Amino acid sequence: MKPVIHSCKTTLLGGLLAVTCLYGITATAQESQPAETVSPHADTMGGEEGALPLDDLRKFTEVFSRIKDAYVEDVSDQELLENAIKGMLSGLDPHSAYLEPDAYTELEETTTGEFGGLGIEVGMEDGFVKVIAPIDDTPAQKAGVQAGDLIIKLGDEPVKGMTLQDAVTRMRGEPGTTLTLTIMRDGESAPIEIEVERAIIKVTSIKSRTLEPGYGYVRITQFQDETGDQFVDAINTLLSENDGDLDGLVIDVRNNPGGILQAAVATSDALLDEGLIVYTEGRIQSSRLRFNAEPGDVSNGTPIVVLINGGSASASEILAGALQDHERAVVMGTRSFGKGSVQTVIPLDETHAIKMTTARYFTPDGRSIQARGIEPDITVRPATLTELEGGPFFSEASLSGHLENGEGDIKPEDREAPSNSEIDRDYQLRSALNLLKGMGILSKQGASEE
Repeated sequence: MKPVIHSCKTTLLGGLLAVTCLYGITATAQESQPAETVSPHADTMGGEEGALPLDDLRKFTEVFSRIKDAYVEDVSDQELLENAIKGMLSGLDPHSAYLEPDAYTELEETTTGEFGGLGIEVGMEDGFVKVIAPIDDTPAQKAGVQAGDLIIKLGDEPVKGMTLQDAVTRMRGEPGTTLTLTIMRDGESAPIEIEVERAIIKVTSIKSRTLEPGYGYVRITQFQDETGDQFVDAINTLLSENDGDLDGLVIDVRNNPGGILQAAVATSDALLDEGLIVYTEGRIQSSRLRFNAEPGDVSNGTPIVVLINGGSASASEILAGALQDHERAVVMGTRSFGKGSVQTVIPLDETHAIKMTTARYFTPDGRSIQARGIEPDITVRPATLTELEGGPFFSEASLSGHLENGEGDIKPEDREAPSNSEIDRDYQLRSALNLLKGMGILSKQGASEE
């Protein structure tokens, strides 16, 4: 039998059902603890809490019989029962679901970082498909799909009335084929049509580079199996590129929809010497877990800014919350998505499973992120900056007969030209880098005073 899996990601990735925040508990272990099953029935005939609701079960049987006898078309018992299971789970919350063979297989494949689809993380809102985040370097992102977009039509088919799995199935298809998404976007008065070409999505979890001498940047696009190790490798590479020392580090989890819990824990652990990283609370014992940091900080205490936004969900919020609570990083950007629940994937047989919310997770200080998100320490909204050049520019060095500096004058024509680098185009990233520089200046001043 396949393993029982716990997850805590949003819902669907690139048109495919996704596993998140996984920590494996074997099916055997689950089956060996029958006392942990939820609400054992005390008395099937009595009125005690946990007793079978016989009147409701009779009602269910009556509806089942009526459909079998009078529905306009013949419906098999299997179809009716599977629809009932779907209804039981989907009525609980947006993240609980019945996984049929295709969805179950896709769920097991998505943590590898390669899958088919459009490259978007989606959920449901008011009967429409909402984009949680486009994934970096995917067709959806390149076509202009944005976090917060509400998809109202897939091709010529209205989304209203579809289940999330129905919508996801329609978004799937052969690589190279196209799908037109009709979306509503905040700030736009009319729907927007975006044509996206399907492709095999290969997600690179970690991207890193030196922004300026002494200042590193690590972008985490999604938390996968190897993200923790790759993060450590990225930090070590940045250290070697900067003579073994960093003055500051930006960790960018904007539009990161989440992923595997162990990866978020490992990434947090790499930057923390000790203390609680995250814990979960649920009704059964196996859903109550605590994860603690082990000694060692791969960055050697480098000042850190974590960038988040409304597309940062689940595992991203675990990382941001842990570093924020331990005062290990300044969190900057806008409030995160607020996905703070844990789903357990329980196999029913070799091809079917249920994905059910079984716990909430909490930051080290006991904050529940569910439906609240992580509030940044410094709110910085996305903005477009345009550097302005004034009229004729003069300085002391322009004046005839000026006193010379002795170390070389700097004339207006020698001053730096406006830059068009990514840092200057990305206001939030620019703000993070400026904050790190300011922290470095204050730190050096404090050291010199001592």
